[in-house]
This record gives sequence, C-alpha cells and structure tokens, in this order.
Amino acid sequence: MITWIDFERREPDLAAAGRAQFYQHGLGLGFLATVRRDGGPRVHPVCPVIGAHGLHLVVMPGPKLADLRRDGRYSLHSETVPPPREDDGFAVTGRVREVSDPSLRAAIRAQVEAERGGAAWEGFDQHVLFELGIERCLLMLTRPGETFPKGPTVWKA
Repeated sequence: MITWIDFERREPDLAAAGRAQFYQHGLGLGFLATVRRDGGPRVHPVCPVIGAHGLHLVVMPGPKLADLRRDGRYSLHSETVPPPREDDGFAVTGRVREVSDPSLRAAIRAQVEAERGGAAWEGFDQHVLFELGIERCLLMLTRPGETFPKGPTVWKA
C-alpha cells in the first residue's frame, strides 16, 4: 500500500485522471464504502481532499467513523459524469490511517476552505482526519482518452 503522493510519482497520468474524476465539479465528491461490524458494506457520500499532502477524508462522528476505526478497509469511487460518459469513473481501495498532526490538519483545512470559497463546514474541527492509503485503483472510460484506452485500466501497488 502506498500514499497518494507516491501514487502520483509512480503513475502521474493515472493519478491526474483520477483526481479529475473526483474533482469534476470543482471540489472532491465521491462515495466511500466501509465495512460494517457484521461484515457487510456501507456506502456514504463524501468529499475527498486531494492535494499536496495526499488523499484525505474529514469524517464526522457516526457509522462511517466507527467503521473506519474498527476496520480500516475502504473503497472510494468518484461520482458519475453526465452522458455520453456516464459510465466513466475512478475508484481506489486500500486502508485508512487516522491523522492527528496539527500542522497537517491545518493544511487540509486550508485546502478545504480554498475549495469552498473560504469556509470549512460547521464542526470541521471536531471531525476526524484520515489519510487514504492506496492498494489498487481502477479507471473506467466509456471512450478512449488521450492517455488511456476505452474500458478498464487497473493498477495495483
């Protein structure tokens, strides 16, 4: 498993394509799958933060926080795009690491504020910061792009 920063160094085109999928609306949007206590999947809408410090999530108290703390496995999938590319997407899977470093929290907060016109959401400072480690990713394209062919491109750490 590697960090997003390492992923960008190893696979810059694939990382750029993935970031573009998550940030197609100007800020990170996606769906996070976690593992419930009974082993079943749970899916949550989330706002991933991808930037100079890696791939992060700021998680409010609730079921997904409990899932991530108990079993750090996750899968994060981008939103779908409008037709004719509605089946395009990008997904990463791996394990999370809880982050408590105040300087990193401050940097992530600054990025969130910049992406949202100067303000983070209410309760931001009480939420938990996670870095998402990457074990594998999938880019799916309905039409060939400049760098990747039509269909799936799979990468494993």
